[in-house]
Amino acid sequence: MSFSKILIANRGEIACRIIRTARELGYQTVAVFSDADRASPHVRLADEAVHIGPSPAAESYLSVDALLAAVRKTGADAVHPGYGFLSENAGFAQACLDAGLVFIGPPPSAIEAMGDKALAKRRMLEAGVPCAPGYLGNGAGESQDDQRLTDEALKLGFPLLVKAVAGGGGRGMRLVRQASDMAQSIAGARREALSAFGDGTLMLERLIDNGRHIEIQVFADAHGNAVYLGERDCTAQRRRQKVIEEAPSPVVSPAMRQAMGRDAVAAALAVGYQGAGTVEFIVDANLKHFFLEMNTRLQVEHPVTEMITGFDLVAWQLRVAAGERLPAAQADIKLTGHAIEARLYAEDPYNGFAPQTGKVLWWRPQAALHAGVRIDDGMAEGDVITPFYDPMVAKVIVHGRDRDDAIRRLRAALVNAPLLGLRNNGQFLSDLVDHPAFRDATMTTAMIDHWLEIGEPLLTQPLPDDNVWGVAAAVFGLQGGAGWRADSVAAFDLSLSCQSEVRVLRIQPDRAGIVVVTMGARNFAVRLISANIAVPMESGEMAFEIDGVTRKAIVVMTPTGLHVATKGSSFVFTEVSAFPDASLAHDASRACAPVAGKVTQVLVAPGTVVTEGQMLVCVEAMKMEMWVAAQAEGAVAAVHVGVGAQVESGALLVELVRKSADPNATPK
Repeated sequence: MSFSKILIANRGEIACRIIRTARELGYQTVAVFSDADRASPHVRLADEAVHIGPSPAAESYLSVDALLAAVRKTGADAVHPGYGFLSENAGFAQACLDAGLVFIGPPPSAIEAMGDKALAKRRMLEAGVPCAPGYLGNGAGESQDDQRLTDEALKLGFPLLVKAVAGGGGRGMRLVRQASDMAQSIAGARREALSAFGDGTLMLERLIDNGRHIEIQVFADAHGNAVYLGERDCTAQRRRQKVIEEAPSPVVSPAMRQAMGRDAVAAALAVGYQGAGTVEFIVDANLKHFFLEMNTRLQVEHPVTEMITGFDLVAWQLRVAAGERLPAAQADIKLTGHAIEARLYAEDPYNGFAPQTGKVLWWRPQAALHAGVRIDDGMAEGDVITPFYDPMVAKVIVHGRDRDDAIRRLRAALVNAPLLGLRNNGQFLSDLVDHPAFRDATMTTAMIDHWLEIGEPLLTQPLPDDNVWGVAAAVFGLQGGAGWRADSVAAFDLSLSCQSEVRVLRIQPDRAGIVVVTMGARNFAVRLISANIAVPMESGEMAFEIDGVTRKAIVVMTPTGLHVATKGSSFVFTEVSAFPDASLAHDASRACAPVAGKVTQVLVAPGTVVTEGQMLVCVEAMKMEMWVAAQAEGAVAAVHVGVGAQVESGALLVELVRKSADPNATPK
């Protein structure tokens, strides 16, 4: 089982992370990339790279033929699948073995046994492992017919989960609280599962309300040895996808850890498992655990386990794949301190976690790196985040002597490494770990989704304070805003907009980098201390003094606006034109794309009469479906897109004629 060159059948941060460990151990690496990833960091980091197709995953990273062709071109003799894509595809693992390659993962038989969530659950029931009630949908006499699934749901009762039997990461999963939502949930889960994993088979599972998601990291070798490396608490989730992970869990006792660890190891041994795997449990309010699934791959959140154990799990994977025994026995595994991982997503947490695309204007994670801080990423300044893949762009991981220490370190790291250029959840992550529900370990897997429904303040977009407005005004002023010249001392009015708020500020600059800003009744001086105030101003770190206090900020000036990051928050300021374009005002007769993505459904045609809130078009971006609804009652005048169309954010999808007070009026 000797090998020397590894092809990483993945992209982004996990590809970079695997390449780094492989290089440390003396292995050569091969990256693969789609059209959208041609200039991505993982391509530059690898020793060799091969183009495997267009941007849609099904034609590139999910193409077994394209991946094996890349193996043949480069002479790679091993394949690491990373996570997602084909990492839990038994057919891909077998194809690698048939081609004479080392597959750095479990045997195909173990993937098949545990990769199908329904089959895995059936095995656990046979082994006596507690499982939540459900309908598996793939046994004798069981059916995937929509009506059968609905009938079984009625027997189970609500709320329940419709789940894809393939894959993981919350893809192909829908929470259903009432029978009337079953048809749409079944269709959506199937469609998403087919897109992400190529398998639309579904199962049902009774939802355990107010549960915690706790998983056990297991590792096994080809010599019959298996261990567990503690647990990870992944309870903080939105839309059934993890946001924050930590190890150890704040609610797990040593006795509970040992019991869950025994169950997890037994599950792995029962299917002849080898390599890294994770057994996931849902834990109820009484701390009773129920088997959810086994992920037959390395997990996104594996770094927190590495932090508290001191082991490199990718190095373990390579050693096991080479036929070596596990590097440690169960008695050798000690947990030290506390680790937390925050997933940095290109999404807007203040708008339903809508995916975001755009150019990375500022990303310098090295500014946050010091003892106890690690950042795994797969992007660089100048990269464009596209709608084709998962919205996770980086992971910020910290290790502290205890949980409070880790929380403090994480919040500091998020402040020191802001992502500018597109909306993201950095501020939300910092606020979340400081929320009483997180600090007191009272969160549940459904809590963030509930916050969305009730308008929890944590999900209200922060607003810039007067000082940030003043800094923005000073930067614009020293740039020559509103036609002012840098060598002038004349005062002028400047209209700035940020997050739908417009303020008119009186600006009085001087040649020493001091700008007097009048904002309503307040009059204060802003002194830019360490900034290049040439025209145009260079992006970078700056210090500013207001009222005798010096603070720091990062500023990025673009043709469309000024990005300011300070104290963990980031804002975009634009200068308001004296002649606004009335056509850009909100118009309920225009239904536009909320994000850049692919149109997957069009439910209306010209002449269709619609009610306010009725769904019109579905746009898929970053594996998430987003529906565009009618904002008023009326009729469809025109449909500008079809299924399969790729659209930009803000693109006009459907035009409506609003309902007229005249009952004889007709659509135009």
